[in-house]
Amino acid sequence: MPKLDAAVQLRGVRKTFGDVHAVRGLDLDIAHGEFFAMLGPSGSGKTTVLRMIAGFEMPDEGRVLLDGQDVTERPPFERDVNTVFQDYALFPHMSVAQNIAYGLRVKGVGKAERTARAAEALAQVQLDGYGNRRPDQLSGGQRQRVALARALVNRPKVLLLDEPLGALDLKLRQQMQVELKAIQRDVGITFIFVTHDQEEALTMSDRIAVFNHGVVEQVGTSTQVYQQPSSPFVAGFVGTTNLIEGPAAERLFGSTGTWSIRPERLHVAQSGTTPGPDDEALDGVVREVVYLGSSLRLVVDVGQHTTLIATEQSDSAGETDLDAWLERPVRLIWRREDARRVDSVERDSVDSIEHDSQPGSRKPYLPTAALGGHDESKASAGRSRGYQPLGTGGLWQRVWRQRYGWSGGPAQRENDDRSRPG
Repeated sequence: MPKLDAAVQLRGVRKTFGDVHAVRGLDLDIAHGEFFAMLGPSGSGKTTVLRMIAGFEMPDEGRVLLDGQDVTERPPFERDVNTVFQDYALFPHMSVAQNIAYGLRVKGVGKAERTARAAEALAQVQLDGYGNRRPDQLSGGQRQRVALARALVNRPKVLLLDEPLGALDLKLRQQMQVELKAIQRDVGITFIFVTHDQEEALTMSDRIAVFNHGVVEQVGTSTQVYQQPSSPFVAGFVGTTNLIEGPAAERLFGSTGTWSIRPERLHVAQSGTTPGPDDEALDGVVREVVYLGSSLRLVVDVGQHTTLIATEQSDSAGETDLDAWLERPVRLIWRREDARRVDSVERDSVDSIEHDSQPGSRKPYLPTAALGGHDESKASAGRSRGYQPLGTGGLWQRVWRQRYGWSGGPAQRENDDRSRPG
């Protein structure tokens, strides 16, 4: 029996587009009043799942339940959900108030009630007094809030948001992250938020589902997903991390497998510094330094074809001349508890069976040349697929992989976007 406290439930949901498996046997529960983020790179299936909840797509298999009721066969207008899209979809010839009240008008709600509820929705998004303006008289952030108010005015049980902040500039996006969470807390309804931006997901969400190739790799709170990743993909996609495997893992951690340690957990100390009783230490040489404003990102060569990324606060780093860091001997120190093993045997087997069998599919390439011992056969396989092994000078390729979950550049990402929906 369905759990009565779940606002949304997905049971065994599958969706394919031709040869592409967009969603693979998904089971998911989202609670009432929860701010739930679906996070993943382009083509991971998150938007397809959102569209199936909304009723814009039908699953090939499985069930979609809202408030315990099976709505799999129901059209969108018979589901108690509303959707906010990235492009806002406001009517340019209508005023703000008319845009907000349009859904109520279609439902046959009287004029007086429409006006009152539109004014209430404007107040909820802090746009009192903007009702008579046209959309082209508003800023991007204000238009986003109007689209949100138009969805909230219908008082849905579930609000679906498909990357609604994607078109905003950085400062406005950061401001709207805080405002959106405050609005959700105020209205108390379930928000399901689709994004590829890790910061958005970590900032706003009560829980996050991390998608990869149509499968949810991990569901948990922001803290759990960031500090306790369940797989190499989650560790690399949510934030920046060092993934260490092979001989390097055995040398650093005394065990084989794949290990993750966040750059901010690596303290860059002077060579010869004595570590504490609960610490581990490794000597290396700084090969690259990147200035990030509030912090420095250092690429440290620790020998045996292995480089680690460490982050130091700019103030504590104490160096204004970035070139002074280059070729400097340092000692990396970290607490034993900060290194986490993130093996994912089952995930790898799913990729090899379901992805390698598809013509033209690309399986993420995690070369050992940079992150723990050199394997020429794997490096050759990666080059044949258009990826580049990440050696000492491969900082930016590594950044692409850690941010987007793969090792290619912008051209490859466009190809993947065209080949995989959602």
